[in-house]
Amino acid sequence: MTRLSNQAMQNIATRFVEARKFGQSLVDYPGVIPADLESAYRIQDLAIDLWPESIAGWKVARISPALEDELGSDRLAGPVFNKGIAWAESGETPDMPIFVDGFAAVEAEFMAIIDSDAPADKLTWSQDEALAMIGDLRIGLEIAGGPLPTINQLGPAAVISFFGNNTGLVVGPAITDWRSRTLESLKNTTAVDGEEVGSGGAFNLSGGFVRSVQFLLELTAQRKRPLRAGDVIATGQTNGVHALTAGRISMTDFGDDGQVGVRPVAIS
Repeated sequence: MTRLSNQAMQNIATRFVEARKFGQSLVDYPGVIPADLESAYRIQDLAIDLWPESIAGWKVARISPALEDELGSDRLAGPVFNKGIAWAESGETPDMPIFVDGFAAVEAEFMAIIDSDAPADKLTWSQDEALAMIGDLRIGLEIAGGPLPTINQLGPAAVISFFGNNTGLVVGPAITDWRSRTLESLKNTTAVDGEEVGSGGAFNLSGGFVRSVQFLLELTAQRKRPLRAGDVIATGQTNGVHALTAGRISMTDFGDDGQVGVRPVAIS
């Protein structure tokens, strides 16, 4: 396996951050795609250091089961920055920026709000310990996206290196009595301009939202970025990845738990 040099990783991070800052699209991946997740997260860390905002949460996504053994992980993660989070009441459709010539999609997700700072020296977590770290569970949307339109075709390492292919989150109302709910009861349906494009729920996320938090607690501790109280965790898509274009409103109905939507706005 050919490992990328430090300079090569820095170059990728710099080019990606420049494109994201100025709303530019990229025709190709700016360098050699990392061959392993360690290198991918190293590029992500370099890009985080270049980005002029603080981390306010993380997105987690499922890695294809066919690649789990090869990559040594069932999930991947990317940072969400403070200006990328929109808090919404039920029925609201806040404006969110998208890359017109890049990748842009909406994903219905359940958002875990971290209750307290994670100990910096705790590297392993059980699912029960992860569950105890969740203060609220909320309905919400991930606005997936970035400057490279083909990013999802290039594999998990490429996605990781580009902030997990995340643009921002819409965080909706808290779910009442979520600790006593079954995954099967946490359902949703997404529509774009009134036309249904996907339906599902928390039961579609292998391992559930608690597994996503457990994974992230361990990953961020290993990277010396332990989770903090108030961090918003997008735990993984539950009814598909649906393309967004500027001006087309997407709304997701979470049943009795509320509705939340997004109005995509082109990055200018």
